[in-house]
Amino acid sequence: MAETVDPARIARVALDVPRPLFFDYLAVASEALTSADLGLRVLVPFGQHRKVGILVDLPATSELPLAQLKPLLAVFRDVRPLPGDWFRLTRFCASYYQVAPGRVMLSVLPAGLRSPQIARTISPRRARRPVLCAPDTQVELTGEQAAAILEVSGSGAGFHAYLLHGVTGSGKTEVYLRLIERVLETGRQTLLLVPEINLTPQLESRVAARFPDGGLVCLHSGLGEAERTRNWCAALSGQARIVLGTRLAVFTPLPELGLIIVDEEHDTSFKQQDGVRYSARDLAVYRARDGNLPIVLGSATPSLESWANATASEGHGRYRLLSLHQRANARASLPRVRVVDTRQDKPRNGLSSALLGAIEQRLAHSEQSLIFLNRRGYAPVLLCAPCGWTSRCHRCAANLVLHVVDRRLRCHHCGYVTAVPKSCPDCGNQDISAFGRGTQRIEATLRESFPEARILRVDRDSASTRRQWAALLETIHRGGADILVGTQMLAKGHDFPKLTLVGAIAPDAALFAADWRGPERLFAQLMQVAGRAGRADLPGEVLLQTQFPDHPLYAAVARHDYAGFAAAELAERRRAGFPPYVHQAMLRAEAVGMADALAFLATARALALADDDDRVTLYDPVPMRLSRRANRERAQLLLDSPSRPALQRFLPLWLRRLDALKVPATLRWHVEVDPLEV
Repeated sequence: MAETVDPARIARVALDVPRPLFFDYLAVASEALTSADLGLRVLVPFGQHRKVGILVDLPATSELPLAQLKPLLAVFRDVRPLPGDWFRLTRFCASYYQVAPGRVMLSVLPAGLRSPQIARTISPRRARRPVLCAPDTQVELTGEQAAAILEVSGSGAGFHAYLLHGVTGSGKTEVYLRLIERVLETGRQTLLLVPEINLTPQLESRVAARFPDGGLVCLHSGLGEAERTRNWCAALSGQARIVLGTRLAVFTPLPELGLIIVDEEHDTSFKQQDGVRYSARDLAVYRARDGNLPIVLGSATPSLESWANATASEGHGRYRLLSLHQRANARASLPRVRVVDTRQDKPRNGLSSALLGAIEQRLAHSEQSLIFLNRRGYAPVLLCAPCGWTSRCHRCAANLVLHVVDRRLRCHHCGYVTAVPKSCPDCGNQDISAFGRGTQRIEATLRESFPEARILRVDRDSASTRRQWAALLETIHRGGADILVGTQMLAKGHDFPKLTLVGAIAPDAALFAADWRGPERLFAQLMQVAGRAGRADLPGEVLLQTQFPDHPLYAAVARHDYAGFAAAELAERRRAGFPPYVHQAMLRAEAVGMADALAFLATARALALADDDDRVTLYDPVPMRLSRRANRERAQLLLDSPSRPALQRFLPLWLRRLDALKVPATLRWHVEVDPLEV
C-alpha cells in the first residue's frame, strides 16, 4: 500500500535505465525541496553504484514504505532547473519513439552534467546580448526572399511550420539571418539546426559576423566536453541568444525560444540511428508546436514527407510552402546539365571523354572542377579472377574496401582493418586486382590525365577531423586546387565562386537499389552537388555519366525540376503503400546466430494478439540487407499502419509483452519508429 508522507521528503528521480520507471528517494532534512527545484540534477545510490538523475516530482505518496527509501546523496544547484517545456519535449520523444523517459532525459544532457564525479561547479561563459548589425549593404534581397521573410515574420504570434524550398544558391541562409535578426529584436532566442558538423564552420562564421557580440554558441560533437557544457548552460541561462547545432541540439533548453530553423531538413543525418533513435527534424516541429512559435524547414530538395505536408493536394496545408526559384546573385544562373551516355562514350578509368574534355577547358580558364563519387577508398573490393576470391570482411556481410594511401583493406561498417595481401589467400595467385572505383582511384586517374593540375581529394579519409576539414576548405577558397574529388561531404552548403564544372560518375547503382528511398536520396545528392557549380558570375555546367540517359530521374535533374520528381515519386509511393501514406516501425534483433534472431522475431510477431488493432500489419521476419555486422547476425520485422495513432496505441502494449520474454543473454533487440533503413 502506498504510504503518505510529507511530500518535501520524497524525491522522484529520472535515471538512465532501460525500463520506463522513475525512482523514489528520501530527501534529507537539511535539503528541503520545493516545486521550484523540479528539474535539478541529483546524485543517488543505485545498486552498487552512484548515478546522476533528474528530479521530476515531489509526490505525496510512494509505492514503497518510507523505511525502504534510500536518501539522496546530493542536490546540484550549480545549474538552474530544467524548464517545463524541456520535460514535455523529452517525454514526447520517449513516448513516440518507445524509449524509457529517464533514458531520454539523461542521454541528451552534456556528458559533463551526467557524470557522478562532478568536481566543480559549472560556470557558463559570460555572454552579452548581441548587438544587431545592419546587413551588408551589398546583400540585396530578391523579391522572393523578401516575400518569404515577410510571410514568416508577419504571420503573427503562434505556431506555423514553413517549408522554404529554394534552389541551390537562392539565398536561404540570408533569409535565416534576417529572420534571426527580427527574433532577436523581440528579445527571443533562436535554435538553428544543421545536419552535419562539417556544415557548421561557414554558417557559424556568417552568423557570428552578422551578430558579433557574443550571442552565438555552437553545440556539436566536435567540441570538447567542457566547452559543450558551458555552451549548453549559456543557452539554459538565456545568455546565449542563438544556438547553432547538430541533431542533439534540438534538446537544448532555451527559456526564451522564439524561432526554430532546420537547414537541409531532408538530410538523413537528422535521424539518430543508435541509442535513442529519434528524428531531430520531427522533434523540432513538435517543439515549435508545443512552444507556439514558428519553424522554418529549408532545403533545395525537401524530404518527400515534408513536401507532401506542404502541398495542398497532399498535406492539406500542414506546412506553408515558401519558394525561391532564382539564385540570389542576379548574375548567377542555374547550371546547364548534360547527360553523358556511357554506352556510347565509354569511360576510361571511370572518366568519359566528354568529362575529361570539360575538365581540360576549365583548367585552361583557371576555373575549378568537382568530380563527385560517393564512394571513398580506392576500390570497393579486391578480386582474384582465377579462383573467385574477394576481399570479404570476416566480421560483416560486406567487402573490405581497398585504401592505397596506407595500403590497407578497411571495412566501412565495423572498422576492421588489415594489410593488403601480396597474393591471393586462397590460391596464391599474385595477380589480384582492384575492382570498381572509389575517390582515391579517381584521384589517381586525374593525376595521370592532368599531371600539372592541383588535385584535392575531400572525403572522410582526408578530412577525418574538424581541423583537417577547415584546412581543406581554406585551400579551396583561396584557389589552391584546380580539381576536387569528393563525396557527399562536398555536395551541400558550400559556396565556391570559381567552381564551374561538376561531374557525377557512377550514380546508376542507386536507381535499382533494394531501398525504396534510393531514388529520393540519389536525386537529392545530384541536385545538391550540381548546385555547387556556377554560383557566382561564371556559368556552370554539370555532366552526369550514366548508362540510362533516358531515365526520368536524370531528366528531372536536367530540368532542375524537384516538383515534378516529387509528384511522380509520391504517386508511386501511394500506389505501393509506402510512407508518407503509411506509418512504419521496425523491430530489429541481433544474435550470434541468425536462427536465434529470426526465432525471436517470429515469437514477437506471434505476440500480436487477435484483439489488437487490425489496422497494424506485421510482416514476416527477414535478415537485414547487411545481415552480419561485427560478428552479429541481424534480422528485422516490419510493422506498418495507415493510421499513426493506431500504430502508437499498439506499440507500447506489444513492447510490454516483449519485455516479459526470456531471451538469450547474447540476443539484443530494439524498436525503431519511422525507420529510414527498411
